[in-house]
Order: sequence, then C-alpha cells, then structure tokens
Amino acid sequence: MDNEFEVWYRDPRAMAHNILTNSNYKDKIDYDTISQDPETHRSALVPIILSSDKTTVSIGNVCNNVRRAHCDALVIIGFLAIPKTDKKHSKDDLFRIFRHQLFHSSLSAILSSLKPVMTEYEVVHCGDGHFRRVIYSLGPYIVDYEEQLVLSCVVKHWCPKCIAVRTNLDGGGIYCSREHTDFLINKLHADILWDEYGLIGDLVPFTNDFPRADIHELLLFDLLHQLIKGAFKDHLVDWVAKYLMSDIDHRVAAVASFSGRDLKQWTGDDSKVLMKVFLPAIEGHVPQDMVHAFCTLLEFCYLVQRNIITKDTLIQIQDALRRFHHYRKIFDTVIPTFSLPRQHSMAHYVDMIRLFGAPSRLCSSITESKHIKAVKEPWRWSSRHNALGQMPVTNQRLDKLAASRVDFDVRGMLTGLILSSALAALVAALAHEVVVPDLQHLIRYFLFSQLNPDDTRNPEDIPAASLPQHEGKLQVFNSAAAMFYAPSDLSGIGGMRREHIRACPLWRNEYPRNDCVFINTDSDAEGIVICFFSSKHNWEVYPCALIQWFEKIGDCPDENTGMWMVAPSFHEDGSRNLAVIHIEMVFHAAYLIAIYSSE
Repeated sequence: MDNEFEVWYRDPRAMAHNILTNSNYKDKIDYDTISQDPETHRSALVPIILSSDKTTVSIGNVCNNVRRAHCDALVIIGFLAIPKTDKKHSKDDLFRIFRHQLFHSSLSAILSSLKPVMTEYEVVHCGDGHFRRVIYSLGPYIVDYEEQLVLSCVVKHWCPKCIAVRTNLDGGGIYCSREHTDFLINKLHADILWDEYGLIGDLVPFTNDFPRADIHELLLFDLLHQLIKGAFKDHLVDWVAKYLMSDIDHRVAAVASFSGRDLKQWTGDDSKVLMKVFLPAIEGHVPQDMVHAFCTLLEFCYLVQRNIITKDTLIQIQDALRRFHHYRKIFDTVIPTFSLPRQHSMAHYVDMIRLFGAPSRLCSSITESKHIKAVKEPWRWSSRHNALGQMPVTNQRLDKLAASRVDFDVRGMLTGLILSSALAALVAALAHEVVVPDLQHLIRYFLFSQLNPDDTRNPEDIPAASLPQHEGKLQVFNSAAAMFYAPSDLSGIGGMRREHIRACPLWRNEYPRNDCVFINTDSDAEGIVICFFSSKHNWEVYPCALIQWFEKIGDCPDENTGMWMVAPSFHEDGSRNLAVIHIEMVFHAAYLIAIYSSE
C-alpha cells in the first residue's frame, strides 16, 4: 500500500463554465435563486450531477432533452485509479478498505476546485449573454446498485437509502442521513455496525468534505440497472424461465424484425426491447397472476419514464407498485425471498421524483452512452502505451472542437445539404414487384385527395375519368426516417426522436422486411408499409407510402396483456385493403407481435 496511484482528471469547475457559457444551451438552462443565506443572495444554484464507473459530470440546470441528446452538456472529467495487488491479498479486508477509501479520496480531490464556490458566489458570463452570480452544490449521483454501496459505505444486500433490515427491505424504515450515520459510527463497534445496520465504519464518504452534501440523499434511481436489467430481466424473466423458457425463446425469435431488435447479448437496449415482446410471448403459458406481475411492472416502468410527471402520475406509480407487490406473490414458490435491493428501490421512486424530478433525465444509460465517445474511441486513437494520460487530452481537444463548431454555427458559417439516392422504376414494374396490380389506380386516388383536400367523397366513388393522370417514373426508397416527440427516450434537443422505418424487398440479403407503422389519422389506424416512393405531378413531388391497412379486433385492449389486437384488413371480395398515403401521415413504427393464445 506504499505505491503511488495516478488519477487523471479535468477541472469540473471549468467544465461547468463551458456548459453555462455554451450559446447552444441559452434557452435550455433554468436558473434558480438562493434566499436563505444573505451571502449568496440573488445567486443562481448550479447542482453538479455526477456519475462514476465512467466518471462524468453535468449540471442540474440543463433541460432533460439536452442531457439525453448526447450533447456536450455531459462531459467526462476523470479516470480513477484502479489499485491492484497479488492474488493472496486481493480479498484482504484492509486492501478492500484501502481501495474504497482511495475511490472517495480521489473524488474529493477531483471536485476540490468547486468547494470555494459552494459558499461564495462567482460571476459567470452565461450563454444567453447575461452575467450571473453562480453558486455550486453537489447534485444527484447516478450509479448502479453495486457502486451505490461503495459510495454510501453500506454492506451488500442492504439499502443505501434507508435503514430497512436487509431480510425485510420492504418492511419500511426511515431514510438514512449523514447525521444518523455519524452518530452510529461514533457510538457503536464496527462489527455491530456491519451486522445490525449494514454500515462500514472504516470508510469516510467523499461528501463529508463538502457543504450541504449527504451521500444517502444524493444517490439516485437508476432505470436501466434497477428496473430494466434488475427487476425485469434478472428477476421476473429468470423466475419465469423455470416454467417454459424453451418455448418462450421460439416465440421471441419469431417476432418480426424492427429497428433496435437485437437479442444476441444483454445490453440496455436489448433489455428494453425484450420488455416489449416478452409479455405477449408468455400469455397463455403461465398463470394469469404472472402475466399481471409483468404487466404492472411494465406499467410502473413506463410511468416513471415519462418526461412530465404530475401528482396524478405519482398516484398511478404508487398504485402500480402496490399491484406489483400483490401479483409477485405467485413467485413465492420459485424464490426464497422478495427482499431484493433492486426491487426495493421502486419504493423510493416517488420520493426521489419529488426531490430530483423525472427519472428519464437522470439515468445511467445516458452516461454509459458517453462511454463510447469518451473512453473507447480515445483508447483506439492512443498509442496504447500509458494511454490513461492521453485519453483526457483527447477528450479536451474534442470538447474544444465542439465549442468551435458552436461558435461557427452562431456566426452562420455552417451550410450544406444532405443528399440521398433513390431507385427509379416505372409504375407497372413496381406494381409487378410488390404484387399490387391496381397500383396505378391507387396513385390516382391519392393524387385526387391531395389536389382536392376539401372533397369529402371517397376517392373510390369518383369516376376514373375524373381522376388525375399519372405518367412517368417513380423514385423508390427502401426506408424512411420518422421524427417524433419522445422525451422519455434517447432523444435530441427538443425531445425529438429519429427512427428508420424499413420497406425492403431483401433485408440484409436474407428476407423481405416490411415494418408496421401507426398512421396519423382520426382513427389512429395501423398498417404495414409495402414500399416507399415519390411521384411527380404538375412539377410537384409527392413522397408516398403504399400500405396495407389493419383493423382492431374488439373495442378494447386484451384484459390480460393490456395490448391492442389487430388483423389485416380485406375488402368484401377478399382483396387486400391497400392505400397510397402521404409520407407525413406516417407517425412512427409499431411492434407487431403474433397472438399465441388459442382463445
């Protein structure tokens, strides 16, 4: 333990300045004032949001969509030392304590430049052109459960947020606090602290070095590791696996391809995808209470991922949690206990939402997505010799390039066009390829509706002689990009999400792929895209989609899965119900999953 360890880091105060002064965020930053302390009167509070494993920093004033948009409002500030020893001492208690205390001491040193401006303000020239008094404070800390234990100096299987007994975590308990922990450490022996309170008395959290900082309060919810990978994948999916996993595998594999589906390995995105297809896959194969347990957990997940959470939403979250606890009892013959820290964390979500806001803005999936750009790519660009010292320099240069681009954009120096290629085809050739003989008539019906938007008649009732003529080639496309408002997903600035909808005759040289989409009509109709194309009429280009309509089965969702059921729509003569629609009517992709129940 006499060795020296290097900790490479950047000044977090300078990083916070870069975010505050970035003109790209001038309308995306909220400012609050502090009134209790006369020394900080009329100062803007800037909470420093931290995450480690990949040590990153952001500020709490930035809007949700900016932080989630992979922008420079989230920056990496350091690479922590990883002390190693020989195998003989790797599990030694003293070495473990040393390793964890080095972690806390490193964080304290990295953040030390912020300490003077946590009690006295400094003046910052912000991105909107105004000068403001700014005072900093440690904000929420985003980590998974294992690192929450290291940060809070809590023993495994205990809760880092409350004092509930590890054998009955959902039995209730008051929240931990810095004062309560310090009192116990001063009064009790280390063995009693470990066995009866789940505290490690030999460690000092880094937050003890900063004003107004309590690590138990700052530890945040983690949607990815607690709910998606934890409660859903590691718990419920594994419990159901003891029933009919082989048959479930065949059902999941049979789901049609769609953007983002890739179940080869368990990444965060893969777990999210499985959440969408697993519920209908188990329907009819397991007891209904198991289906209800999954349904209520998914309801809880979707509620807490909303970008805007109201008092009514909090009531719905509490109700979903209550029903989940009720239905999960059916698994009591499968597992020995429900006292699981990751599931127990769901009980704290309502209080943490009241304290920190919507969880979608503060999730480890945001910081992990930064890992590729800030760690993996700089590693590849390094000489591989003493790379740890080269990587922060690379990140610093990338940040300067990004700042230059912002400046160039403000000056109006960035212009350009994005070009796309397309395939040309005659109407007859395309009709033959997609097996739609009356494609020419469908195009004419479409043109009539575009040229006569106020005509309420069904185009099919209009004489063919009155329909516009169409001649010439079509520009055929294999995909289209849909942009829609989805603030709870990884979206760009403004909360907009971009996804590709495919209509390919040969997807990856293997099989045809035709995605299902929602159509933006009064009835919220669904359909499968047969192909995308554009046609020209009177020198105006019309981007189109040829679709087959679907119709709902029944007037309400399935009572067990909560999902709508649909079927392909056909005319009375048995022909497919097809239409050519404007591309702007396509809302976004839909996941079409087979109904496996025989009922």
